[in-house]
Amino acid sequence: MLAGVMADSHDNIPLVRETLDRFREQGVDHIVHAGDIVAPFTLEVLLEPDIPFIGVLGNNDGETGGLTSMCSTLYEPPHIFELGGREIVLVHRRQDVPEDRAQEADVVIFGHNHRASIEEGPPLRLNPGEVGGWLHGNTTAALLDLDGLEAEIINLNPEE
Repeated sequence: MLAGVMADSHDNIPLVRETLDRFREQGVDHIVHAGDIVAPFTLEVLLEPDIPFIGVLGNNDGETGGLTSMCSTLYEPPHIFELGGREIVLVHRRQDVPEDRAQEADVVIFGHNHRASIEEGPPLRLNPGEVGGWLHGNTTAALLDLDGLEAEIINLNPEE
C-alpha cells in the first residue's frame, strides 16, 4: 500500500492540486495529512480525488468546526490508526506524539516546522515538509510505502 503524505498546505490551492496530481501519477492508495489545511475550501480540494483521506488538525486550522463537519476522517491530534497493516501515530506538532504509543507504532507522521525529514526507525518518523511553500519556498510531500516501510520525499517545486 502506498500513502501520499502531506502537511502544512496553508490554503495554497494550486500547490495542493499539484500534490494531488503527483499522488495520482504515483498510484497512491491513501492520502494522509498532518495538519494546517487551514480553510474548508482547501479541504474540499483535498477530498476531490477518489482516494481515501485521513488527517489531523494543526495549529493554524482556525475553522475546526467547518473542517470536521466536512470530513469524518479529520481528527484532533494525536490520532492513532492502522493503515496497510501498520500502526501510525499522526500529529501536527512532533512534541504531541505520545511517546509510550510511538514506541509501539510502525510510523510517526508529523509536520508543523515545514522541514521535510525521514528518520529510520523503529518507528519510522516522517515529516513531509510543506505543501504550501510559504515559509521556506520548498514545496514537498512524501510517499510512504507501507509494505516495505520506506518513505521518500518528493519535491513539488514547479520551477524545478
